[in-house]
Amino acid sequence: MATVKSMRLIIPLAIVQIVFLIIFGIKIEYHETAKPVDTVKPSIVGGLYPSFQDVHVMIYIGFGFLMTFLKRYGYSAVSINLLLASFCAQWAIIVRAAISGNWTVGVMEMLTADFAAATILISFGAVLGKTGPLQLLIMACIEIVLAQVNEHIGVHILHTADVGESMFIHAFGAYFGLAVARVLYSEDIERASGKEGAVYHSDLFSMIGTVFLWLYWPSFNGGAVEGDQQHRAFINTYLSLLACTVTTFIVSSLVDKRGKFDMVHIQNATLAGGVAVGTSAHMPIQPWGAMLLGTTAGIISVLGYKYLTPLMASKLRIHDTCGVNNLHGMPGILAAIGGAVAAAMSSKETWGDSLYSIFTAMEPTMMNTTMTTNAMTANVTEVMGRSAMEQGGYQMAALCLTLAIAIVGGVITGFILKIPFLDNPTGDLLFDDTDQWNIADEGFPNSGELPLNGKSGDGKSRDDTQM
Repeated sequence: MATVKSMRLIIPLAIVQIVFLIIFGIKIEYHETAKPVDTVKPSIVGGLYPSFQDVHVMIYIGFGFLMTFLKRYGYSAVSINLLLASFCAQWAIIVRAAISGNWTVGVMEMLTADFAAATILISFGAVLGKTGPLQLLIMACIEIVLAQVNEHIGVHILHTADVGESMFIHAFGAYFGLAVARVLYSEDIERASGKEGAVYHSDLFSMIGTVFLWLYWPSFNGGAVEGDQQHRAFINTYLSLLACTVTTFIVSSLVDKRGKFDMVHIQNATLAGGVAVGTSAHMPIQPWGAMLLGTTAGIISVLGYKYLTPLMASKLRIHDTCGVNNLHGMPGILAAIGGAVAAAMSSKETWGDSLYSIFTAMEPTMMNTTMTTNAMTANVTEVMGRSAMEQGGYQMAALCLTLAIAIVGGVITGFILKIPFLDNPTGDLLFDDTDQWNIADEGFPNSGELPLNGKSGDGKSRDDTQM
């Protein structure tokens, strides 16, 4: 029989799912190209579905397995990821429909719903092992709304470009999650650090997530655009990831006193190139520009894991379980800066007509013309005629707004999650599956054992403990 504690999760979850069903029944319809009768437009499913499926794999396999490195939290990492993503995708479809007024669902809505879920999964990484399922669902409800409002402002009011959502997903999710983590910080987290490490096989499972994310990241950055923009997004993301991966191995060895590689760096920092090029992926930044962004991302990500994450925990009391600041936060800021620089340096002579399809607000004003073709395509209601420098400034304004909404929203959400009724894990329940799952009798790591990857609970290597 279900316990009182489990019913605190099951009853609200069931109620919300019923509400979702009612809203879909009353409001949501098929996209016009999916209707069985009166279909007047050709279906877009053939062009979008391959990219959607790639992103789908990233969300449910990539993110899920990436977080299985905790030796006693693997069930929750991959399974709560599945629950959260499924919950968030439904809620995102509703929220985005309410904002846009378009109450239909098609492959594009499926793709953007997965994008929205990614925002919450990034925040999940910051509080991994320190929050219960009910807390995570409440966090998701709040964050989905704030993230979609922020994106709407950035895209439709500020008219900024962020094709790979490095600002609106990666930076937002990272700093929202870190703000929540700061509010939820307790001394119990430090005392439970012995369970925070990995064992050999949990690191291998985590690496599965890394490889899936790495392989499909070009679709994440280019799936929502088409034509030459999509082609550039694929190329730029590919090159950025290649450069980032090689750089990660180099820097990981350089910062280790024995010149060895750190699995934490390889699992995470190798992906930072995909984030760093996200904002400018569809822009003609040239292959070397994409590689420069990837190289820079690899450097700052590894250095962040090595030096910044421990400093944030000890000095700022921000415990970042997965290091989302290093994989999503700082590379997301780098991407925003790169996009702003690209915008400020753009011109019709070098970018051609792509300039006005990427930055619709730069479309030059014309006498007796209220809207040009490119502006109409992007649903822009006025032609602004911004200069390149002005567009670069708006790109930076979108970043500042994103960080402000994420941090303030995360702090408020963190205080909401501290309500005792929500069963915030404490003590022995931190970083542990036993409170939520039936555990197999064999193979479950002992919380007191020295992790087999050479890291003890205090972060020292096996060699260090013997010195």
